[in-house]
Amino acid sequence: MTQTDQQAPPSLNDIVSCISGYDPGAMTVTQAQGVIKDFIAPIAAIEKVAIRSALSRVLAQDIVSRIDVPAHDNSAMDGYALRGADVAHGAEVRLAIVGAVHAGASFAGQVGPGQCVRIMTGAPMPAGCDTVIPQELTVDAGEHAVILPAGRVRPGDNRRLRGEDLALGSVALPRGRRLRPSDLGLLASLGIPEVAVRRRLRVAFFSTGDELRSVGEPLDPGCVYDSNRYTLHGMLTRLGCDVIDMGVVGDDPAALEAAFRSACEEADAVITSGGVSVGAADYTKQIMAGLGEMMFWKIAMRPGRPLAFGRIASRGRQAFLFGLPGNPVAVTVSFSFFVRDALLRLAGAEAQPLPRLRVKSAAPIRKKAGRTEYQRAILAPGEDGVWTVRLTGTQGSGILRSMSDANCIIELEHDRGDVAAGEDVSIVVFDGLI
Repeated sequence: MTQTDQQAPPSLNDIVSCISGYDPGAMTVTQAQGVIKDFIAPIAAIEKVAIRSALSRVLAQDIVSRIDVPAHDNSAMDGYALRGADVAHGAEVRLAIVGAVHAGASFAGQVGPGQCVRIMTGAPMPAGCDTVIPQELTVDAGEHAVILPAGRVRPGDNRRLRGEDLALGSVALPRGRRLRPSDLGLLASLGIPEVAVRRRLRVAFFSTGDELRSVGEPLDPGCVYDSNRYTLHGMLTRLGCDVIDMGVVGDDPAALEAAFRSACEEADAVITSGGVSVGAADYTKQIMAGLGEMMFWKIAMRPGRPLAFGRIASRGRQAFLFGLPGNPVAVTVSFSFFVRDALLRLAGAEAQPLPRLRVKSAAPIRKKAGRTEYQRAILAPGEDGVWTVRLTGTQGSGILRSMSDANCIIELEHDRGDVAAGEDVSIVVFDGLI
């Protein structure tokens, strides 16, 4: 297919037109997540990095094993390598010790019936041997012979097979994998010094509002310190993004447009907090719409009802844009359940749905059916050892302490009503997320 024959990617309007009864003023969480997923396309840029620098990077290509791991049958225990036929009948047997082998060496001799070799963990299995008995299961082990009690070992026990971890030519790690510490060890075990990964995402963010002050500035009457940028910086850093903190932008149309254009020209994605709800001084929505294709939704959720999403352009550069509410808790929730997955997809990462657990609620929870609610909570074991979850307290979207005290979020489904004490609820644990 030639470049001109390729079908153009769908527009944001094309995607929302497929939603039955689409209403931007009454979007469900699931609908909004689906639109964002369908509109986001991964970046194409690839670079090679040393495996020591590859933690949290996204693999751009499958990693195919160039060797068998392990490279040979070897012992899983310190003990004695022997022929399985000598213990097949399950009776006590006395074996002559004809040599020893350590990891990194090999046994060149032959092991015949009634013979064994002293062997250490990781050492190659001697020719003819297919079984290892741990030394602690033997008796009367001497320099020249050892006795194996009846029934202590079966043929094939304690032998690691060649290639049982990874076989030559098999996929060790798939494209789209976000590399973890154990993955780096796996790459090293294959003798791979560097890997092809997607370029790091560049994400610009800023807060809007004349009432906001940065940390360290005097706090004038009616003003508040901007906490959202610090929350966003932490969450973006955990995702492995290159972050561009653009500070606080006041409610001035010219300054806002300049900030959007600068962010768009330098980043793959732009995140704002504040200015997407209805307000006399909220020019943000108008400027967003003037720079690209944007959707402004009222999501059936609490906290975090207003949400803007789309793509803006400036001087030939494009960036995906997420306009989040201004309330601190709403920023955290909106990022966690909309922006996080979108950025991972943009980075080329494989789908990584947030793990959800079902636990019992320690107390009743009031819930209005017809919206998804995210309650800040504490997961802890009771005196009986059974884990339950309880709210941190008042759940207002401006009470950041409720998020700081929490170690999880209770996700109450769209159609669910009040929760009784002892009922199961779905939770998302914070560790690794926020």
